Amino acid sequence: MRRLGLLPVVLAAAGSTVAQTPSCGLFAGWQQRGESRLFEGDNLFEYMDGNSEGYLVYGFVRMKGVTCTKGSDTLVFDISEFGDAESAWGMFLANRDIEKPIEPVGTGGQAVPRKVTFAKDKYYVELAAESDRDHTAELREMARIADAGISGSTARPEPLAWFPPEGLAGGTARLAPESVLGIRLLKRGYVGRYGDAKAFVVTEESAEAAKATFARLKARFEGAGTVDFGDEAFRAKDEYLGNLCMFRKGRRMGGYANVPEGQDASALARALAARIPDL
Repeated sequence: MRRLGLLPVVLAAAGSTVAQTPSCGLFAGWQQRGESRLFEGDNLFEYMDGNSEGYLVYGFVRMKGVTCTKGSDTLVFDISEFGDAESAWGMFLANRDIEKPIEPVGTGGQAVPRKVTFAKDKYYVELAAESDRDHTAELREMARIADAGISGSTARPEPLAWFPPEGLAGGTARLAPESVLGIRLLKRGYVGRYGDAKAFVVTEESAEAAKATFARLKARFEGAGTVDFGDEAFRAKDEYLGNLCMFRKGRRMGGYANVPEGQDASALARALAARIPDL
């Protein structure tokens, strides 16, 4: 991610509702350079060159940041606040490398040679070194220190446990903040990749709302046939989503799409439904 030339906004007074303040003083030998930064809502574009939309779609509230120096090294330390812990975790998953493991810091994090990121409660933390050398070990230790200074839960969103672990790309499903599977009816939910196939779970506010959405969902697939599990289910074949099977269970909907020929979409969806607890 390229940052625009650090356009500073002075932090709000101590009585502000802005939470969790990054500080260079957390790290031995590091000093702050320039003013602290505060970005709220849409003005994040002033700081990020074309990347602000990736934050806003997850319900970005504000970002606080500082630039730190130690000798010839420079570090950018930003803490972004989101509307809830689910959204902050979604932001982390959207930006991590699925080929690399999730590390035990905060709710989960990841370190690469010049950057470490992690989520904790409703916060997403980024520590980025500007020099070309490998800072992995140092950044991991900085993340551990920063984690200790951030209060809140480290519990991961419950729906992640519903996805079968066998064959799940990256070891976890990720939050789709809008248009799950590219379907506007499915406004927000989780998607897990299993090779070409995609599993999803969406939660509505009530069983009645889910029932209404599910009826509209089924109607968009011509020739959808009824399947007997959950509260209701159907299977179909679609030009874009291929072989699919979707179900409703209380106020939750889920299923599989893009299931390759030779695999049973209904059996996969039935197994997913069995993992979802009754409300």
